[in-house]
Amino acid sequence: MADRGLHDPAAADDAVVDPDAWHLYRGTGRPREDTPGIGLLPSPPPWRRFTGGPLIEEPPPQDEAEFTRRLGPVDGTVPRAASARERDLVNAALLLRRPLIVTGPPGIGKSSLAHCISRELGLSRVLRWNITSRSTLKEGLYAYDAIGRVQEAAARGALRGPAVQAVSEPAGEPEAMGQPPAEPDSDALRNVGDYIQLGPLGTALLPRSVPRVLLIDEIDKADVDLVGDLLSVFEEGEYRVPELARMRSRTPDVEVHTDDPDGTAVVHHGLVRCAAFPVVVITSNGERVLPPAFLRRCLYLELPPPDAGQLAAVLSAHLSDGDETRSIMIRDFLARSRTGGTLAADQLLSSEFLRTTPAGPDQNSWNELLHALWRRLDGAGTGG
Repeated sequence: MADRGLHDPAAADDAVVDPDAWHLYRGTGRPREDTPGIGLLPSPPPWRRFTGGPLIEEPPPQDEAEFTRRLGPVDGTVPRAASARERDLVNAALLLRRPLIVTGPPGIGKSSLAHCISRELGLSRVLRWNITSRSTLKEGLYAYDAIGRVQEAAARGALRGPAVQAVSEPAGEPEAMGQPPAEPDSDALRNVGDYIQLGPLGTALLPRSVPRVLLIDEIDKADVDLVGDLLSVFEEGEYRVPELARMRSRTPDVEVHTDDPDGTAVVHHGLVRCAAFPVVVITSNGERVLPPAFLRRCLYLELPPPDAGQLAAVLSAHLSDGDETRSIMIRDFLARSRTGGTLAADQLLSSEFLRTTPAGPDQNSWNELLHALWRRLDGAGTGG
């Protein structure tokens, strides 16, 4: 296999190279202590540079509560331990500005990887797009409530009826003040943004100097057209909102709602173009074959089922330190998963919580309850 050769930044001056220096993402699930990891991210390749603007200066919202719910407290006793392959592929996706497809059995932490990346690199709230069989590209980009806008226009027209006009005439506005009347559709132009809601993908592509993290969950459920449509957006890093583009000569800047809670952003000339391509994590259960053209534009990471040490770390992140009974339960859980069908880590987490909580089941109920909790996930029965 070829070595790094001339691509080694120290090759020209014989400087000492730290072999772990390129690991911006270390897979611990904890923020870096030196500097936010994303601040160390080098410039993108020339073919992945985008020029969106003007940049949005207001930082996106944080969501440490969601990080804690999914990953455990940031100061947990046992840090997450990622494999070398996971670290390499996540960092390659970061440097190349390419989406990362994450596959593996259900319940092994594929979607949690997006939250782990965001917390560790000091990024913000994770934008999440849950895919269904009815999902379309437009749904991920934006939604336009045309019916709501028509209803408000009708209500506004009713309020401007003869009765209201008679009451307002003595005030002398606007004609009595010598001002020209407003255009009939001026209000509609001003508030059209109230009826446009950017989706998770659309919000992730807003022009920011720091990328957002976007989780596209369960791409297996997508229609084949959606997978193909995503290619163009991933390559171009932009999209248009036709409802705004049509009125750009009269209203070039429109404030719209985003996928963040109470979030808004200004769209210029109906075009949204990113400045920093988002960190895109796409999860798949491996239930379908994705088109080669799509795979060619992404990196591919297959997560293996967790081992005893990784399961122990998951339990310790959410619960207190373990005891000998926990070790036995992890051993039994792995044995059941190997012989009785696929099990998920959250099934083990649920059973350990019930076992250790003071209000949990008594011993007479425990065995039967554990059998129900460890039901196999492949639809082939209870796992015997």
